[in-house]
Parts: sequence; structure tokens; C-alpha cells
Amino acid sequence: MAVTPEAREGRSGAFGAASVAEAFQLTADAHADRVALRTKDDEFSITWREYADRVRDTAGGLAALGLEPGGTLALMLTNRPEFHWFDAAALHLGATPFSLYNTYAAEQIQYQVEDAGARILITEEAFADRVADLQGVEHVIVVERDDLPAAPEGFDFDAAWGGVTPDDLLTLIYTSGTTGPPKGVQLTHANMLAAVNGLEQMIQFSDAGRVISWLPMAHIAERAASHYVPMFLGFTTTCCPDPRQVAGYLPEVRPTWFFAVPRIWEKLKAAIEAGVEAEQDEEKKRATKWALDLGLRRARGEEVDEAEHAKADELVLSKVRGMLGLDQVESVNVGAAPTPPEVIEFFHALGIPLAELWGMSETTGYGAVNPPDAIRIGTVGPPAPGAEIRLADDGEVLIRGPFIMAGYRNQPDKTREALDDDGWLHTGDIGEFDEDGYLKLVDRKKELIINAGGKNMSPANIEAKLKAASPVIGQAIAIGDGKPYNVALITLDPDVAPAFEQGKGRDALLAEVERGVGAANEQLARVEQIKKFKLLDDDWQPGGDELTPTMKLKRKPIHEKYAAEIDELYA
Repeated sequence: MAVTPEAREGRSGAFGAASVAEAFQLTADAHADRVALRTKDDEFSITWREYADRVRDTAGGLAALGLEPGGTLALMLTNRPEFHWFDAAALHLGATPFSLYNTYAAEQIQYQVEDAGARILITEEAFADRVADLQGVEHVIVVERDDLPAAPEGFDFDAAWGGVTPDDLLTLIYTSGTTGPPKGVQLTHANMLAAVNGLEQMIQFSDAGRVISWLPMAHIAERAASHYVPMFLGFTTTCCPDPRQVAGYLPEVRPTWFFAVPRIWEKLKAAIEAGVEAEQDEEKKRATKWALDLGLRRARGEEVDEAEHAKADELVLSKVRGMLGLDQVESVNVGAAPTPPEVIEFFHALGIPLAELWGMSETTGYGAVNPPDAIRIGTVGPPAPGAEIRLADDGEVLIRGPFIMAGYRNQPDKTREALDDDGWLHTGDIGEFDEDGYLKLVDRKKELIINAGGKNMSPANIEAKLKAASPVIGQAIAIGDGKPYNVALITLDPDVAPAFEQGKGRDALLAEVERGVGAANEQLARVEQIKKFKLLDDDWQPGGDELTPTMKLKRKPIHEKYAAEIDELYA
């Protein structure tokens, strides 16, 4: 149940803080004995008081290494407790910590470390060799070795964090680099204060919440959800160092708030549906299909017998939620890429209020969000509190508010391109509003397919349909700009496809891909449909040639790498 206004009034006072450091200190005092950070099965667990003590000690060690207000600290860590207190320690010093993707090659790491001006890097044994010879980095701290020096004589921790101002830089979020070198998005304490306050107003988090840290901390959504928001609300964060294992963490943690990219929800849906089909007990199988059908019809706004639905929920749907570990969620969100409406409908049918939201690194991950009690499937929700959103003449989404970045680091020209004189951020997204002010995103402005006949199409929409059409399809890219028809490159899902092939054979697997493409085409306008496709043997990995670390398609590199395959589809 959402927190009442009276309970919100009695919170730690963190929402009135002048900096994230002050919010942290207020929350640590208010919830000293509550668990702050843990790992699965409580192999590691510390309270907010202990978390605050580690931040104090770590800040002293970083100060001894020369980290000062305005300085930068590079972090290359998996989702582990040490990330939180090293990052928090740096921001308490008025410095700017930022994260590097663990998939980065040495030259990519060097570029960002140089751009940020970081002289200190925090890492772990697994990555130590990759960062050992970075130019300009004077200190590499490996967390397993615990080799931080003692605080310098006379170090005053309270004076350090008390001197942090709203305009100080809180972090750098490097864009994923789909069209060129990453840009360092500069976010201030004031930006995060505005975003977290607005998010709290919209979602109304309950007290003593639980979240899982599992996406890369270089991604603004993860930093906000499992690092900064808990600093205001005293949440308990469970660290999941391997993102492929997150589904296994859900039943143990039973999060109250869970954010995931679309692929996670698509795979959960596919796993549930496969489980239903594989059920040997025919009576149980029929009951599950009956309950899901009722739930789906209700989610689509069709009239159903509420008493019958309540029975279906009690007998079947509630048990599925419990099995997933999503039976105590108050808000669940999906973002970072388009999500097929049928995926969201499926979770609504289960009684899980999955809602799309939209934000960017440049907006502190904030912008539009569906309220948990007023979700409109197919939209990212209305503008969030404090956000002004309007559409340019060509449909581009423009946004402004106190959460908009301070600019791109060392790139004033790029900053001027993105931010106009009136403070509007030109997002590059194409959108439209419905009659109630809910925003629907069409696609990225520069990624729209304009075919030989002049028809504008959203490749992201086509790709989402393809991936949702069959669990064996892993990734897909739609191609057709300047061409007479659309084609696609498709990869197999590395988890589902091998088991499918082992059980049914290669020919059946290929037939399933063909069926999936056909099913997707049935949901697309004729001009959008995929006329030909090439099934690739490659496995596209986050951070590789084809995908950014946040699993966005690198369209230009894909076109270049697979030019021969694309040409063959049009031969």
C-alpha cells in the first residue's frame, strides 16, 4: 500500500535536503538500524548506520589520495556493496564519481577517464589487469585488497559534506554511444533532488522498500533506482552482481519497486507461457489458461465477472505472482526501449501493474511516468511533476525542468545543439500526446525508416513486434531506409533457442523463427512488414559490435558489419 501523506510528513526530512549528501545523512540517522545493503541470502548485510560509517571511513581514504571538491572518481565495479559506499564517499567530498561499463575495452576506458579527468579509479580483481596501465590515473584501488590509506590529519568529514552545494556535480553519465563517442552528461545534486522528489510524488513509495541492484551503474536508471532513491527513502538494496541471475533474486528479495528493460519482461512472459504449455496436469493447465484469459480480457478493458476474476486471482494468478517473487510490488516499471503492448498486458493480466516510463541521461532519467493507479498501456504516461513537455513542429519531444543536465562535459557545441536558449532539451525522440495528455513515443528522430515511397516508419516498433512474436528470437534490426521494402537481421535467443533446438531439432527451430516473423507481420501495416530476413549465427552481446551496454542497437555499425548480408536480402 502506498504511503499516506501523514507518514510522508514524518519521514527523515531527506526530501528537503540541499544535497544528496545531506539526504543520505538524514536517512542514515532516521533508519540507523534498518538494513541498507545486502547480498543474496544475507551473505553480506549492513545497516544504514554501518553504511554511513563506511562512507565516512572511505571518504577519509579518498581524501588522503587527493580527491577534492570538483575532482572526479572512476568506478569499474559489478553490482556489489562496495560500489555504494565508494560512490557515496566521493559525493560527500563534493567530488564527482562516475561508472565505467564493465564490458568496455581498454581504449574506451582510457577515453572516458581522460574526458572526466579522473586520477583515481576503483575496481575489483576481475578488471584489475584491464585498468592497470591507464594514462593519467595515479591510483588504482582494488576493493578486495582494501588498500585505502587512512584519512589525512585534521580531515573533517562533516565539514566536507556540509559544504556540498546543489550546483555541485553529482555524477557523470556517459551516453551509450550509438552514433559516436560517448558524451559525458553532467548531473548536479539539484538535478537529482528534483528528479527524486518528483518520482516520489508520482509513485508514492511506501516506507521500508526493497530494491535489487542489477543493471550497470553507468546507466542512469540503475543509479537512481538502487543508489540515489534509497538515500532518500531508506530502502534496502540487494546487490546482484550477475544481471543474468536477476530473475532468481526476485523470489528471495520480493522487491517493492522493480525496474527492468523490456527484454527481461519479454523473457519472463515467454518462460511463463512455456511453463503453461509444458504442464502435464491437464486440469491445472486449463485452470491457468482460464485465469490468464480472464486477466487479459480485464486488462484490455473488456467486461468480466469481477467475482469470477477474484476467484481466478485467488486460485491461480496470485500463485504465479508469488512464484515470480513479484507478489509484493507496489510499482514496477519498464523503460530504455519500446515495450510491446502485449507484454505489458500480460503482466497486468497477472495482477502486476507494469508501467512504462521515459527519461534520458540528460533528464536525470526523469520525464514521464505512468502513475501506478492510472496506467495507460502504450504510453509512457503524463509529464512527471515539475516537467514541461511539448512537441516541436516535426513531433520531436522537447522537455525542460530543474532535472535537466548542466551540459555535456568538455563539449559546449554539443550542449548548445541539445539545449536551446529557453532551456528546452531537444531529445531526439518523436512523440505524440493522447487526449488526456499521456505521451506516446514513436521512435528516435534520426532512426526513422523512410522507404523509397516516402513512407515514415518506426524500426523500433517493428523490432519490438519481432522479438515479442517468438521466444527463440533474441535480437532483431529492421532495415528499409530508402529501400522498396523492409528486411531484417535476426539472432537467436541464447537461453531459449538451444533448448528448443535440442528438443525439437534445427528444422523446427528455423520454422519457429519463420512463424514468429509471420506473426509479427500480421500486427504490422503492409508497408511495415518484413519481406525477407537473415538469421545470423552471431550472439549479439551488450557492449559488443552490435549492442550498447544498455542493449540499444548500434545501427550504423550493424549496417557496416553486415553490409553483404543486407545486400543479399535486396538482391
